[in-house]
Amino acid sequence: MLEQFFQCPYCWEEISMLLDPSIRQQLYIEDCEICCNPIEISIHFEGEILQSFQANTLE
Repeated sequence: MLEQFFQCPYCWEEISMLLDPSIRQQLYIEDCEICCNPIEISIHFEGEILQSFQANTLE
């Protein structure tokens, strides 16, 4: 597991999540642990290396 830190696109607080590099492409919704708004998470791994990470609003 890889820990990724990022800013919530709603409240701008820094939060973290654990990413599983064994799943190459990932797209899912995760609620912010601070403001509870839904964040669309998009992740792409090449092997064990994180190639892209995006945290976007659903608006």
